[in-house]
Amino acid sequence: MERTDRIRLLDILRGIAILGTLGTNIWIFAYLGDLSYITTSQFSGWWELDDFVRMIILFLVNGKLLGLLTIMFGVGMELKYRQMLRKGRPWPGVYMWTAVFLLVEGFLHFTLVMEYDILMSYGVTAIIAAFIIKRGEKVISWTMKALGGIHAAVILLVMLGGLLGANMSLGSFQEVVGLYRDGSWIEQVQYRLGNFLQLRAEAIFVIPMNIFLFLLGVRLMRSGVFAEGDEGKRKRGKLLKWGLGIGLPLNALIFISGGVFDLPVRYLFAPILALGYIGVIGKLVENSKGILIWRCLEKTGQMSLSCYVTQNILASVIFYGWGLGLGGKLDALGVILVWISISLIQVLFAASWMNAFKLGPLEAARQRMLKAFM
Repeated sequence: MERTDRIRLLDILRGIAILGTLGTNIWIFAYLGDLSYITTSQFSGWWELDDFVRMIILFLVNGKLLGLLTIMFGVGMELKYRQMLRKGRPWPGVYMWTAVFLLVEGFLHFTLVMEYDILMSYGVTAIIAAFIIKRGEKVISWTMKALGGIHAAVILLVMLGGLLGANMSLGSFQEVVGLYRDGSWIEQVQYRLGNFLQLRAEAIFVIPMNIFLFLLGVRLMRSGVFAEGDEGKRKRGKLLKWGLGIGLPLNALIFISGGVFDLPVRYLFAPILALGYIGVIGKLVENSKGILIWRCLEKTGQMSLSCYVTQNILASVIFYGWGLGLGGKLDALGVILVWISISLIQVLFAASWMNAFKLGPLEAARQRMLKAFM
C-alpha cells in the first residue's frame, strides 16, 4: 500500500522558494533581459534610492530562494528513493524518466518562455545525483566535499581576480532589451534557440553546485531536520542560528558596488542563508500552524512546477513588448508590486486548484506521461 502522507513543512518551503525565485527573475523581466539590474557591476558610487530598494529585495532573495528550491529538489529525490525501496523496486529505475521529463519540460520552458530556466539544469543534476545516492553515504560525502571544494575555489578565484582589478562587467544588453521591448514572441523564441549554448552557460556552470545542494537536501532529510518532533526543532534551530549568523553578513557584501561580490553572493554565500531560511520558516510554522497563509503556501508547494511556469508566463505578458509592454517603465516599487501581485495570484490559484484536484495541471500531465512509459 502506497503512503500518501506528506510533510507539511516541505510543501510550505517549496511554495516560498517558488515565489521567491520570481523575486529575482522579476527584475530580469522588468528590465527586458538586462542582467545589470540584478548585479552591481554598473555601480561605482552611492546608491540611488530606486537602486537601493531593488538591491534590498535582491539581498533577501537573489540566489537564496533558488538555493532553497534546489535543496528541496534533493529532499524530493530522497523521498522518491525511500518510496522505491519500500516498494522493492530498483533505484534509480523509473526515476530516470522523471529526470528526463524534467529536462524536456525545462527545454520547452527555456524555448517558449524564458532563457533563464532552471529545470533543465535540475534534470541533468537529478540524473547524476540519483546514481550518487545509490552508492551510499560515503560516496555522497566524498562527492559533496569534492564538488563543493572545487565550486568554492572557482568562485573565490573569480572574486580574487575582481579584487585585483579584473573587469567584472557583463557587457551591453542593448540588443537584448530591444528584442524584448520591440520583438515578437516568435523572434524571441528564435533568439533563445539561436543562442542556446551561450544562454545555457549558467545552467551548465551551476551543475556542480546543484549536485552539492541536491545531496545536501538528501542528507538534511535523512538527519531529521524536517521531522515534527523535538529533534527536528532542535536541528532547525541550529540552521537558523548558523545560517543567519554566517549568511547575513556574507550576503550583505552585495551592497558593495563594482561587481566583485556578485558571483560569490549568488553562488556561494546565498545557499548558506537559504539554510537559515529553513530554520526561520520552520520556527514560524511551529508557532502559528493554523494561519491561512501556511495553508495557501502549502498548496503552492504541492503544485510548484505549475506555479513556476505560470509565474514566468505572467511576467512575460506583463513586461514584454508583445504583451502589456511595461518593461523598463516601472520604478523599483512598481516592480515589487507586480511581483507581489503575481505571487498572490499564484497562491490563490493554487489554493483553489488543489481544493478541487489532487495534482497541479503540469504535475498531472507529467504523471500521465510517466504512467505511459512505465
